[in-house]
Amino acid sequence: MIDLKKLNAYRTRTFNLPPSKRLTSPAQALTFVNARGFIYFWPIKGIDLPNLWTAVAGDRPVADAHDDPGHITWRWKDNALDKRIWYYAKVLRRKATIISLDVAPYFYALSENYGSPEEDYLLAYEEGRLSQAAKQVYEALLKEGALNTLDLRRVAKLTNAKESEFNKALEFLQADFKILPVGVAEVGAWKYAFIYEIVPRQFPELPEQARKIGEGEARMKLAELYFRSVGAAQERDVGKLFGWKRELVARTISGLIAKRKLIESEHSEQKGKWLVLPDLIR
Repeated sequence: MIDLKKLNAYRTRTFNLPPSKRLTSPAQALTFVNARGFIYFWPIKGIDLPNLWTAVAGDRPVADAHDDPGHITWRWKDNALDKRIWYYAKVLRRKATIISLDVAPYFYALSENYGSPEEDYLLAYEEGRLSQAAKQVYEALLKEGALNTLDLRRVAKLTNAKESEFNKALEFLQADFKILPVGVAEVGAWKYAFIYEIVPRQFPELPEQARKIGEGEARMKLAELYFRSVGAAQERDVGKLFGWKRELVARTISGLIAKRKLIESEHSEQKGKWLVLPDLIR
């Protein structure tokens, strides 16, 4: 049986929840990301994963007030976009994700990229995995270099497209490690717009780092890091977070159990089979 007292204490530490000291500087935020491997920027409903907001502001809803002290996280994130201290983009479930540079190659190894930015996207488009809008966005960045969202929409000839179509293109390309935000421009009505670039220009070493990592190895690494953050979860939680097919999740979990990284267990308050770190069993 899972020891819920141990589990709660474990998550208090890994999520940096009170009474842990709140993060108060960009350097501490970087240390937190590197310790966890990957985190969300905001808390995401229905997903258990450490996030920067909670680590800074405490375990409370994201504040609507722009002057809330917790929103210092926004400034830290924006200031770091061009610093290459971590990898930031909409990745897990197409939500804002911060990934340590040591772990980013494992994510990239599972993407539909094979080291040729001029050709990979065409293959994805021909196979029906890339929409016409996403193709136009990527080609605009490939040809012109980094562009803010207003210029990007114009150069990609999507000015008359629906806002949702353009945003879905941006989200898909980020989730597949093809583009990422690299800065902020003071343009548009809000004087705030992301600047996007293709991934190999911002992180030219990433494709080669990922080339040495097999898909099975990558899944094992990412799943292990996930459990090191949350302590215990069910197989469906792994699939929900990473978007992996059920058989791939099962194979990955079996590998972690075989290596004694995880143990099958039960939760006293919730039904179903659980997977838990060995130290959290009573």
